[in-house]
Amino acid sequence: MGCDGRVLGLLRCNLQPTLTYWSVFFSFGLCIGFLGPTLLDLRCQTHSSLPQISWVFFSQQLCLLLGSALGGVFKRTLAQSLWALFTSSLAISLVFAVIPLCRDVKVLALVMALAGLAMGCIDTVANMQLVRIYQKDSAVFLQLPVPVAVLLLLSKERLLTCCIQRSPLLLSADELALETQPPQREDPSSLPAKLQPDPGHENLFSCCQRKNCRGAPYSFFAIHITAALVLFMTDGMTGMYSAFVYSYAVEKPLSVGHKVAGYLPSLFWGFITLGRLFSIPISSRVKPATMVLINVVGVVGTFLVLLIFSYNVIFLFVGTASLGLFLSSTFPSMLAYTEDILQYKGCATTVLVTGAAIGEMVLQLLVGSIFQAQGSYSFLVCGVIFGCLAFAFYILLLFFHRMHPGLSSVPTQDKPFGMENSECYQR
Repeated sequence: MGCDGRVLGLLRCNLQPTLTYWSVFFSFGLCIGFLGPTLLDLRCQTHSSLPQISWVFFSQQLCLLLGSALGGVFKRTLAQSLWALFTSSLAISLVFAVIPLCRDVKVLALVMALAGLAMGCIDTVANMQLVRIYQKDSAVFLQLPVPVAVLLLLSKERLLTCCIQRSPLLLSADELALETQPPQREDPSSLPAKLQPDPGHENLFSCCQRKNCRGAPYSFFAIHITAALVLFMTDGMTGMYSAFVYSYAVEKPLSVGHKVAGYLPSLFWGFITLGRLFSIPISSRVKPATMVLINVVGVVGTFLVLLIFSYNVIFLFVGTASLGLFLSSTFPSMLAYTEDILQYKGCATTVLVTGAAIGEMVLQLLVGSIFQAQGSYSFLVCGVIFGCLAFAFYILLLFFHRMHPGLSSVPTQDKPFGMENSECYQR
C-alpha cells in the first residue's frame, strides 16, 4: 500500500505533463498499427509484390532509427521538447492524409519515411521526459501509452494531433516555476536542473563523446549494448509479427479466410494493451528484471508452441494473444531496469530506443525476404531463433549487471526540476 500510495502521489504531482507525454503516443501508435492490417490493400494500391512492400517497412523503420538517434537534440529545454512532439504529431496526421493518394510504392516508402522520423522523435523525447520525471518509478508510467493508441486505431477511431491544447499549459507552468528560482550565477552548477545540460540523455552521437564516459568500466558499455540487443530482438519480433501474421495466416497450410485473418493483428495489439494494463500494478511489486525474464521466456515458449502446432488455427489465435501479453511490457521494463542499473548516468534511453528501432527495421525486412523465398513456415522459425537470441542477450545483461560496480543513490541535482525538496519525490 505504501508503494502504491507513493506512486499515486507522484502521478498527482505530475499529472498534467504525464498526460501530455502519454497523449503524443497516440500518433506513434497510429503508425505502428497501420501497416500490418492494410498490407495487402497497400500492395493492390501500389501494384507491388511482398518484397517490394517490405521496403516500405524498411524505410519507415530506418527513419524511425534516425529520428530516435537525433531525438535527444530536442530535449535540451522543455520548450524544444514540446515543439518537437507537437510537430511530429502534426506530421503524422498529414502523412495519413496523403497515403490514400500514393499509387507508387516508392512514393509510399518516402511518405512512410517521413512518418518514421516523426515516430523516432516522439519515442525518444517522450520516453526521456517520463524517465526524467519518475526515474526509479518510471516502469509504471512507461507501460500504458502505445498499445492503447494502437487498440483505438484498430477500433477505427481517427486520431489527430494530441498535444496541441496541452502544450501552452505545460509551458506556462514551466515558466512560472522558473520565475520562482533565485537569480542565476555564472557558475553552471548553480543553474536549475532543468536548465543544466542533462548528462544522462543526450543524442546518440554526443552521448558516445561525453567526457564522463572516459574511464568508465567495460560493464558500463556492455550493459548499454546487451540491453539494446535484447530490445533489438523483442521490438523486432513485435514489428515482424504484427506486419506478417496476416500474410502468414492466409497462406498454406492454414489458408485462413481474409476476414478472419484480419482479426489477428487486432488480437495481437489488443493483448499488448491488456498486458500493459496488467503490468501497471504488477510493475509496482515485481522488479523490472524479473518482468523482462518472464517476458522473454514466455516469447520463446509461445513461438515453440506455434511451431509445433503450426497446422492448427486455434493455436494460432491463442499464440497470438499469448505473444502480445509477453511482448507488451518488455520495452518499458527493460528501459526502467537499465536506467536503474546505471543510476540514470548513462545514455540508456537513447541507446535502447535506437536499438529497438534498428530491430524493427532489420527484422521486418529480413523476415519479408525469407517469407517470400522459403514459404510461410519460415515465419515461425524466425520467431523461435529471434526469441532464443533475445534470451541469450538477456543472460549476458544479467552477467554484466553483476560485474558492474555499485553506484550511490540518485543525487539531488539529478532529480527533476522542482522536485528536490518535494514530498512527492521521497524514495
